[in-house]
Amino acid sequence: MKRGFEALKKDIILPQRATSYSAGYDFFCPEQTVFAPYEKKQVATYVKAYMQKEEHLQLHIRSSLALKRHLRLVNGVGIIDSDYYNNEDNEGHIFIALENCSDQTIIIEKGERFVQGIFLPYLVTDTDDVSRQRNGGLGSTGKK
Repeated sequence: MKRGFEALKKDIILPQRATSYSAGYDFFCPEQTVFAPYEKKQVATYVKAYMQKEEHLQLHIRSSLALKRHLRLVNGVGIIDSDYYNNEDNEGHIFIALENCSDQTIIIEKGERFVQGIFLPYLVTDTDDVSRQRNGGLGSTGKK
């Protein structure tokens, strides 16, 4: 198992690159999603990502949604750790937390590309000594 994506239900378009030089894998919105003015919500993708232990998946808003439609990722950049996939208490379903930063209703249509994910390696310090294992999904690394 190297890296890739799995669908959690039928009819989900798995993330894909638009061109041979694209760094990011575009995620497709699985259903029409409506954002009221200034509303924040999590959008289910029905996608999970697997990767090597020393990698993570960074999620970024597509620039057209940010610039033209005033949507942003609530956390700026989403980070999906390699142990988010199929851990003991979480199957790895990726949700995207978005905010409408305008006074207009914004609609993301079903099948529209809305975020992109980039697989990247990461480094640790010489004194790193973390042996805890993840159990759970969103926000689970801070729990004991």
